[in-house]
Amino acid sequence: MAALAGLLVLVACKPSVPEQYIQPDDMEDILYDYYISQGMANLPSQDRMKEDYRRDLYFRAVLKKHGLTRAEFDSSLVYYYTRADYFVDVFKNVQERLSEQALSLGASEGEVERFTASSLNGDTANVWEGDRSMMLIPKAPYNRVQFYQKADTTYHKGDSFMLVFKSDFLYQGGTKDGLAYLAVKYENDSVAAAVTHFSVSGNTQLRLGECAERVKEVSGYFYLGQGYDRSADLKLLFLTHVQLIRFHKQKQDAKAKLEAEEKAKAKQDSMRRPVPDSLAPQHHRLGERPVMNVEN
Repeated sequence: MAALAGLLVLVACKPSVPEQYIQPDDMEDILYDYYISQGMANLPSQDRMKEDYRRDLYFRAVLKKHGLTRAEFDSSLVYYYTRADYFVDVFKNVQERLSEQALSLGASEGEVERFTASSLNGDTANVWEGDRSMMLIPKAPYNRVQFYQKADTTYHKGDSFMLVFKSDFLYQGGTKDGLAYLAVKYENDSVAAAVTHFSVSGNTQLRLGECAERVKEVSGYFYLGQGYDRSADLKLLFLTHVQLIRFHKQKQDAKAKLEAEEKAKAKQDSMRRPVPDSLAPQHHRLGERPVMNVEN
């Protein structure tokens, strides 16, 4: 009984978000709607100014939906940004909802998404085992998401890999500095790796070429740096539609290979074959005149 009373006291004394700021459930809905709106606004455009205007227009529509001003939203975000103990719950919930939303879209999201329906034993397949959506802020430990996958019998020597994801930055200011790292460890414990930086919203691909040995494991991480700006301005990075595409090395059919070799050999033989006498040019010994038949 005493233990229960103590627990109730702890719950009752747990600090809450001040009233002047957006409450956690509402902040979760706003951030989720923000991401959805930016996806709708992210249409191909040659005009950067028009693209930025469209993204801002959709963002203002989200604020209007929730009855907020930009100042109210910004001040609340700064509060959550500096209080990771509150923000982490919002962070996780938005991430889970984005993952569910990405899964519900399935292969219709884009060309690369078709790999998700491929068999793991096929030549091309999405073998990603982690969360398909995540959210990062440039504050440890929420600025880094690591992944590790142990290879199984569906991985072969000669496989290549491509890490694919979509990024959306929500920044009040400062340098955008995202990084993705992908590594493949072979059975002989040698490692091949690739890294890429990204600083704009959009699709990113990171490719590792054919594996020299049999794959033992695949690992890597996503990272959001602080950049040169150390202010308290809000910096959020959404990563969605994360995939790890595995490509099997294309093996030429033995029969087709033999036929191709025979055709190539026949072509070479035909080029070396001597020209028939009837087609060869007629040559005469030096000083000899060709015999001509003249009819009287």
